[in-house]
Amino acid sequence: MPGENLTREEARERAALLTVDGYEVALDLRSAVGAGPEPRTFRSVTTIRFRCAEPGASTFADLVAPSVTAVTLNGTELDTKTVFDGTRIELASLAAENTLVVDAQCAYSRTGEGMHRFVDPEDGEVYLYTQYEPADARRVFANFEQPDLKAPFTFTVTAPTGWTVLGNGEQDGEPRPASADGSDGATWSFVPTKPISTYITAVVAGPYHVVRDHYRRTFDDGTVLDIPLGALCRKGLAKHFDADDIFTVTKQGLDFFHEHFDYPYPFGKYDQAFVPEYNIGAMENPGCVTFREEFVFRGKVTQAAYERRANVILHEMAHMWFGDLVTMEWWDDLWLKESFADFMGAFSQVEATRFENAWITFANQRKAWAYRADQLPSTHPVTADIRDLEDAKLNFDGITYAKGASVLKQLVAYAGRDAFLEGARRYFKRHAFGNTRLTDLLRVLEETSGRDMTAWSRSWLQTAGVNSLTPHATYDAADRITELSVFQEAPASHPELRPHRVAVGLYRRDVGGALVRYARAEVDVAGPRTVVTELAGAERPELILVNDDDLTYCKIRFDEVSLATLREHLGDLTDPLARALCWSALWNLTRDGLLPAREYLGLVDRFAGAESDIGVLQTLQSCARTALVHYVAPAWREEGGLLLARAALRELRRAEPGSGHQLAWVRFFAQSAKNAADLQLLRGLLDGNAKIDGLEVDQELRWALLGTLAAQGAADEQAVTAELARDNTASGKRHQVRCLASRPSAEVKAEAWAAVVESDALSNALAEATIAGFDQPGQRELLAPYAARYFEVIERVWRERSIEIAMAVVRGLFPMLQDDRRTLEATDAWLAAHEDAAPALRRLVLESRDDLARALRAQDCDAGAAN
Repeated sequence: MPGENLTREEARERAALLTVDGYEVALDLRSAVGAGPEPRTFRSVTTIRFRCAEPGASTFADLVAPSVTAVTLNGTELDTKTVFDGTRIELASLAAENTLVVDAQCAYSRTGEGMHRFVDPEDGEVYLYTQYEPADARRVFANFEQPDLKAPFTFTVTAPTGWTVLGNGEQDGEPRPASADGSDGATWSFVPTKPISTYITAVVAGPYHVVRDHYRRTFDDGTVLDIPLGALCRKGLAKHFDADDIFTVTKQGLDFFHEHFDYPYPFGKYDQAFVPEYNIGAMENPGCVTFREEFVFRGKVTQAAYERRANVILHEMAHMWFGDLVTMEWWDDLWLKESFADFMGAFSQVEATRFENAWITFANQRKAWAYRADQLPSTHPVTADIRDLEDAKLNFDGITYAKGASVLKQLVAYAGRDAFLEGARRYFKRHAFGNTRLTDLLRVLEETSGRDMTAWSRSWLQTAGVNSLTPHATYDAADRITELSVFQEAPASHPELRPHRVAVGLYRRDVGGALVRYARAEVDVAGPRTVVTELAGAERPELILVNDDDLTYCKIRFDEVSLATLREHLGDLTDPLARALCWSALWNLTRDGLLPAREYLGLVDRFAGAESDIGVLQTLQSCARTALVHYVAPAWREEGGLLLARAALRELRRAEPGSGHQLAWVRFFAQSAKNAADLQLLRGLLDGNAKIDGLEVDQELRWALLGTLAAQGAADEQAVTAELARDNTASGKRHQVRCLASRPSAEVKAEAWAAVVESDALSNALAEATIAGFDQPGQRELLAPYAARYFEVIERVWRERSIEIAMAVVRGLFPMLQDDRRTLEATDAWLAAHEDAAPALRRLVLESRDDLARALRAQDCDAGAAN
C-alpha cells in the first residue's frame, strides 16, 4: 500500500469510483483523564456507507492509528493484519452499495494534529479539540480523506460527566449516562451535518467555560433565521474572556454576509472555541469554529490586536460559504476558499465593524506576507499545482491567502463590486454542498460582469511573480506635467506583465506643510509602459504615488524626486493609507537591496513616532527589528541597535500615558534594549522600582521584559522560575520555556537543541517556544556550532516527526543568524547532495536559502552606503 502522503491522482481515481452517503462516528474520550498507559489512545468506531461505480473494484480508506481492532466490509470481517498498514485500509471486491465498519484505537496528539490533548498546568484539567486541515481527520476516525468526497456526518462522543462536548451539528437531546449508575461518563449525540468534507468536521471536549448568545434575522419573505451562538475558552482564561466583543463582531459579520450573499447560513448553530496549543490562527469547521486561545487577551493589547481578532472571526465566517458550503475539488484550488476569506475578512471589517481602517492593515501587513512569498523560489500561481498532501500543507501561504485576496481586490476594481457580489451569489446557489474548480467561478463572473475572464485569470491566477510599477514624468517650462507614464517590470524568472487597474496620485505640501493629494487618475496599466493622459497639464508634484488607494497587487517604486520627498517629509503625509503604502514601498526597496537598511532605520527613527495608525506602527517596529538583525552591514549592527533603542525609549517617554502607542513602544524598547542603562530600566519596570506615567506592567508585559533580561544574561534560571510561580498557567509555561532557552550559555543551547531535535516529548507549543528562545540575534557566536548540525539532522527529523513539528524545526532552526557566504555554500551543498529528499523539505530549505541570500544582498547594499 502507498504511504501516508495521498496524491492527487489517487484522489481523482477514488472520487471517480466512490460516492459517500454518510458517516456515523462514535468516539470514546474517557481515556483522556485519569491514570493510564502512555501514549494514550481512544476508541474510534466508524461506519461508512458508500456506493461504488464499478462493483468488484478495489480502493482504500484512510486511517492513521496505532492499532485496529476490527474491520468489517459488507458484513464480512477482514484480517486487520492484512488490510491495515498503519495509514490505509485496503478494500477489495466492492459491491455497488457498501457498509464499512472500522473499530480502532487512535492516538491523542501533542502536536496539534488530530485529537489534541492538553493538560492545564494551572488546575490539571484536560482539554481536547480536533484540527484536521488538510488531512488529519484520519487520525481520529477512518474515512476517505479528500475534499471532494463530501457526506453527512453523525457523531456520538462518550466523555467524562460534566464536560462540555461540541461537534459540527447541534446536540441531539441530553447526554445519556454511559453506565447504569452514571459514574462512568456520559454519551453526547449530535444531529447529522449537511454534506461536508472530512477536514472540516470537528469535536471540542473538556471543562470549557461557555458563554451563550443568539442571532436572529428576518428575511424579506418573512422567514426567520435563528442561530444559537456560543463562545468557549479554558476555565483558567474565563476572567480574561471578552465574549461580548466576540459576539458583537460575530453578529455584525452575520448581518454583512446575509445582506451580500443572499444565502442563509446553512449549518445551524455557530460556536467559536478558543483552544490551547493551536498551530494556526483559526479553522472554519462549520458550526464549531476553533481559534488559537492567544486571541483571549491576558493583558493589555493595542487596538491592532482587537482588529486582528475581528479579521480572523470574519475570515472564518466567510468560509461558511466560501469553503464549507462550496468546497474546492482538490487542493490545487485552495485559493477558492482562502483568497476569498482573506478578502472578505477585510471587506466586511471596513463595512460592518468599528475597524474602518482594515484596508490599511491589509496593505501594510497582509500584502507584505504576499510580496515575500511571491519572490521566493517556491512561488507559485494562485491556482497551484498540488501533487500531494505534503504540497498542500505548505501551500497555506502568503500567495494562497494574501496575494489571492489582493487579486480579488483588483478584480473588484476591474469587474465592479456589484458584478463581483452577484457572481458570488450565483456561485453559492449553483454549487451548494458541492465541489468546484477555477472554471466554475470564472463562469459566473463572466455572466455577471460581461467581461472575458480568461485573459484576466491567466495573468492573475495562473502565473507567478509580482510586478513593479514606477512613475516617470516630464515637465514644461511652467512646471506642469507634459507626460506621466507608468513603467511595468517583471523579474526574469516570472516575466508576466499584467493588466493593472491603478490610481495614480499627485501630492505636494500645502501652506501648513502637510503633504496632501491634489490630483488623482485611474488608469488601466498594460504592457511595459502606460501613459496617464488625465494627469497631463497638472502642476509639478513633490510625490507621485502609483497604486494610490491600493487597488492592485504590485511593488510600488518611486522616481528620484518622490523618494527625496519621502526622505524629508514622510511624516507629513496626512492620508493614513497613502502613508502606509509609502512605508510598504520603502520596506520592499530595503528587502530588495535598493535602499540601505540603515536609511530605513533612520526613517523609522525620524517618522515612526508620529504614526497615528497603531497597526502600521507595530509593523514598522517589526520591520525595523528585521532590518537590524538581517539587513544592516554587520559592522554597523551595534550602532544601529543603539539607534533603535534610543528611538524606542524616546518615543516611549513621549507617548500618551496609557495609550496603545505607549504599549507598542515599551514592547519595542524591551526588544531593543542592550546596554547597561537600558537593562537597568527594564529591571526597574519589572521590580516596580521604575515608573513610566500611565504604563501598567501586567503579566504579559512582565514576561516581555524578563525575556530580554534572560537573553542578555541579566536574569538567571531562578528569576525565570520565580516568574513562573507568579504565573503558573499554560501561557506562563510557554514564556518560561522560551526565557530559559534564550539564556546565553552553551549548556543551555545544547539542552534546548536536544529537547527539540533529539526528543519528541515537547508539545507543539513548547517546541515552538524552545526554538524561539534558542534563536537569539545577540548570540551568533554561541549558535555557530549548530549550523553544521542542522544540515546533518533535518532529513531524519522530516522522516521521524509529524509534518507540523518537522516544519517548525526545519524553518525555526535554519542557521539564518550565521549570515555569511559559508552558510549559503553549506545550504547549496545540502541541496545538491539531497536532490531526492522530500520535495516539501527541499522547498523549506530553498526558502530559507533565499531569505539568507536576500539578507546578504541587503547587507552589501548597506555596506555600500557607508563608503
